[in-house]
Amino acid sequence: MSRITSTMHKSATPKIAMQSGHYISGNSMIHRLDAGVKVASFFLLMTALILSSSAYGYAIILVVLALVVKLSKLPLRTVLSSIVRLRRFFLIIFLMNALFYSTHQPLFSWGIISLSREGIFQGARVVFNVLYIMILANVLTGTTAPMEMTTGLGNLMKPLRLLYIPVEDVAMIISIAFRFIPTLLEEADMIRKAQTARGAKFESKRLLEKAASYLPLFIPVFLSAFRRADELSIAMEARGYRNARNRTKKVKAPLKGLDFAALGCSVFICIIQIYFTIYFI
Repeated sequence: MSRITSTMHKSATPKIAMQSGHYISGNSMIHRLDAGVKVASFFLLMTALILSSSAYGYAIILVVLALVVKLSKLPLRTVLSSIVRLRRFFLIIFLMNALFYSTHQPLFSWGIISLSREGIFQGARVVFNVLYIMILANVLTGTTAPMEMTTGLGNLMKPLRLLYIPVEDVAMIISIAFRFIPTLLEEADMIRKAQTARGAKFESKRLLEKAASYLPLFIPVFLSAFRRADELSIAMEARGYRNARNRTKKVKAPLKGLDFAALGCSVFICIIQIYFTIYFI
């Protein structure tokens, strides 16, 4: 009887999957890296992706991405959750590039539609680039606390002070924007379910009907975003916040050997991509 009760209790307990964009505490190698090093490595790996133009380059990028996800020790479901939700968007991007890429040797042509090998490659390349950046961003936000992200961005943008740019305020704005993306996604999902219960036809096959059903979804999400921004500004003013430059900061720990190794690997990958771009283009 107790076994049956425990089984019923387990089945009744909902499984809550952590969405991408949330910080997940841990002690992995990626977690232990300095926040500034992680942000710099993120942009270096993005640069390596942009420089990729050969099969060898993309193979290296794919191996690096798999290694980063493995070392982060984040649940694969969390890293890929935002990608699964946007699968139709990726399909549209691929088809638009594959079917409308102009070329002199199409495999199939009908009116403005022109299917070619170059178009298929271009569509796959664009989709892969977006997927790569999204997965890296999910790893970055999943292994870096919001305040550490703000500090890391501020340290990297310090040279911009010479141009009289309020670096600390910009870093704070970017950090807050990253922090509220998963929150707004959760609210959008809740509103979508509520609108579905009221008769909204989000899965309708009619394009106009489906587009009209999304209007009651966008308006509440925008209103919620403005409401949260207003509440956040009031809360920050109530706590005496005036500007980020005069805010007290935690003493920055010196970079460790692991941080220099991560930066060195990121720079090395960029150099390899430049080599492949020059000699294998």
